Amino acid sequence: MSLQQLLLRLPRYLGASGPPRRLGSPSLDPVCSVGSWHGQSPRSPAHWKQVVSEAEKIVGYPTSFMSLRCLLSDEVSNIAVQVRKLVGTQHPLLSTASQRSLAEITELIHTALLVHRGIVNLNELQSSDGPLKDMQFGNKVAILSGDFLLANACNGLALLQNTKVVELLASALMDLVQGVYHENSTSAKKNCITDDIGIATWKEQAFLSHGALLAKSCRAAMELAKHGAEVQDMAFQYGEHMAMSHKIHSDLQPFVREKTSDYMTFNLNSAPVILHQEFLGRDLWIKQIREAQEKGRLNYAKLRETIKAGKGVTSAIDLCRHHGNKALAALESFPPSEARSALQNMVFAVTRFS
Repeated sequence: MSLQQLLLRLPRYLGASGPPRRLGSPSLDPVCSVGSWHGQSPRSPAHWKQVVSEAEKIVGYPTSFMSLRCLLSDEVSNIAVQVRKLVGTQHPLLSTASQRSLAEITELIHTALLVHRGIVNLNELQSSDGPLKDMQFGNKVAILSGDFLLANACNGLALLQNTKVVELLASALMDLVQGVYHENSTSAKKNCITDDIGIATWKEQAFLSHGALLAKSCRAAMELAKHGAEVQDMAFQYGEHMAMSHKIHSDLQPFVREKTSDYMTFNLNSAPVILHQEFLGRDLWIKQIREAQEKGRLNYAKLRETIKAGKGVTSAIDLCRHHGNKALAALESFPPSEARSALQNMVFAVTRFS
């Protein structure tokens, strides 16, 4: 199910903002203790699918709309034609249809990026990967498909007829491209074992490639709902910290799953690995990588156990919960509602590891 779809369709149910109320005292130290997590709730759902299912009941329909059949369906086109007839009136349906369109535009951009990321590096192909012509054809399809989705997103964005929203989404797309460029620039270098970056640099890059789109889209949703700057800022903060928490949660999966394949690879520039490297020091980290190499290949199972024995994994869990606390604090600016509870439960779902 789509995180973007839910997070951008739920705000219309939040209502007017109230004065900020503190959850407690979320730790400001990115490597905080596990005990500082304030987001645990005995009633909060434990599983992401359960959280999504409950949130979908609030917005009224499944949010995983991404399919070419839906994009090209006559039904969607007919609805759009009817909604356009209301332009110039004060009908409340217009603000709702603008927010739904924004959610779909955001998901289009996100999906286009994922499609483009699926392009294969032909220089790294092995004979077991399949014929070269098939891979070349697949790359062309991926490029064209991603471009098609981006074109649809740009068209939909123009139809919103809101200059500030267009500026926000355009800057988010620029951030995405910049973030992906940073991710790929060093990995393309020869003999590059892993980036020599700290957690601060990792967070900057993660915001560009994973947090900016969601954060700025949440702000745009509040703009479409005609909320003021303070409410828009709270929505931005929720989107930013929710996205960061979600990213760290994803990075942690190879290290916290009960059943993990011995052959499962993981990103050497993921949050747990970067934190492990910071605690260990660059020289010892490179030594551990070399010790995990066997016959020219990296033994990820061996390296994973080495990382789990250090402080990187527990520190990444703390960092995930730190961002979760920030997201929950931003939600406290909104009055209690089913929508706010659903957004809170999303935080609980990505910050629970037991």
